[in-house]
Amino acid sequence: MTTLYLVRHGQTLFNAQHKIQGFCDSPLTAIGIQQAKIAHAHLQTEKITFDEAYSSTSERAVDTLELLTHQPYQRIKNLREWNFGSYEGEGEHLNLPLPYNDFFVQFGGESQIELENRISTTIADIVSNSPADSILIVSHGAAIANFYRHWEHTGTVKKNTKIQNCSFFKYHYQDDQFVLQDIIEHDFSALL
Repeated sequence: MTTLYLVRHGQTLFNAQHKIQGFCDSPLTAIGIQQAKIAHAHLQTEKITFDEAYSSTSERAVDTLELLTHQPYQRIKNLREWNFGSYEGEGEHLNLPLPYNDFFVQFGGESQIELENRISTTIADIVSNSPADSILIVSHGAAIANFYRHWEHTGTVKKNTKIQNCSFFKYHYQDDQFVLQDIIEHDFSALL
């Protein structure tokens, strides 16, 4: 059995400005850096270590991973966020209510099923081809939400509507299935 810790990056400039981010990127804010440091402290307190680490190629994910652990890691493009096409950089107030389904396709982005397949296949390939017992992957809110959606039928742990920055989704992988064991959220109230 392999344990997967799937983590959302820390708060970014676009998160703070309520802008759609997707494939485009913005840096971690001072709060985002502190969130990652709090999450790192949790890992140390709980003595959670990783045999392997992976990150989206986006700067916000890479920077978060480097604050969580000092070990070598691999960057993988298909761990990136949903491609929102020309909607990227626009205000979140332009988003439709969930589910988005095929909405972003008309703007050169991905459909929800394309994102779900991309993120689920990529993570499954990483974990199934690894001898590691414990794996860290840093990715993005919508990508993690769609991975969760893909495997929701296997477990009983339910997520909140929004995925908190630097939250950990702890999965067990066995017999070609991911089962969500826990969602670890941190208290960031002192940062706000």
